[in-house]
Amino acid sequence: MANLKEIRNRITSVSSTMQITSAMKMVSAAKLKKAQDAITAMRPYADKLTELLQNLSATLDVDSESEFSTQREVKKVLLVVITSNRGLAGAFNSNIVKEVNMLASKKYANQEVSYIAIGKKGNDAFKKTTRVVANSSEVYDDLTFDNVAEIAEMLMEKFVAGEFDKIEIVYNKFKNAATQQVMTEQFLPIVPVEGSVNTNADYIFEPAKVEIVEQLIPKSLKTQLYKSVRDSFASEHGARMTAMHKATDNATELRDQLKLTYNKARQAAITNEILEIVGGAEALNN
Repeated sequence: MANLKEIRNRITSVSSTMQITSAMKMVSAAKLKKAQDAITAMRPYADKLTELLQNLSATLDVDSESEFSTQREVKKVLLVVITSNRGLAGAFNSNIVKEVNMLASKKYANQEVSYIAIGKKGNDAFKKTTRVVANSSEVYDDLTFDNVAEIAEMLMEKFVAGEFDKIEIVYNKFKNAATQQVMTEQFLPIVPVEGSVNTNADYIFEPAKVEIVEQLIPKSLKTQLYKSVRDSFASEHGARMTAMHKATDNATELRDQLKLTYNKARQAAITNEILEIVGGAEALNN
């Protein structure tokens, strides 16, 4: 059995760890509320913008298709890997890394795959073994639509220039504080409309329909990327809050076990001392 001093040191260490994890849990909980409100308020706008764009695009002639809709033979693929800048969030980042590795090794095994990292953890995972085109981790320092729009514009320029034939986004979609779903969405070329759309919607076009679509597509793509980053940001705080909650519970349980072990060891030490005193007194009497 470990000596009393060693057990006391372990109890002190576990208690300090428990205070840190508890504090991190409260910080993430406070940040989660703001991030959750932001993504919840944004989703209806993003969904309506996509619906409007699909309705308009479905009525355009083939000759009027946008350059962002060009379907090419897929030889070069760009994956936008959205992770966090910090760890201690459970499997939040590792799930994204696993999904990206699966896409590169199976779905795009015969294509040249490159990466753009949004988040330091994604950049760290791929910079040594694969080709990272850009690292945009600094976007989390000031997460605004304009900053994310710059990344979207870079992606659009690379696609139009023919540097990549397909661009996909891999991120964690926020469901609730305890649940995040890994999502893979096609960014470019624009996904063709599946199923029936409301092509008879009563729209009054000013200016022409083609001009409206050409303005809506870049805005819709920027909104799509911003929504993905916002989803990932909210998911990060939810995952970290859950992970720190579990870590605090585990630390509490370990501390209680150590205290029980300490009390048993202390009781055994006291009993041995009493036995030694009694034995000494008997020896003197004899």
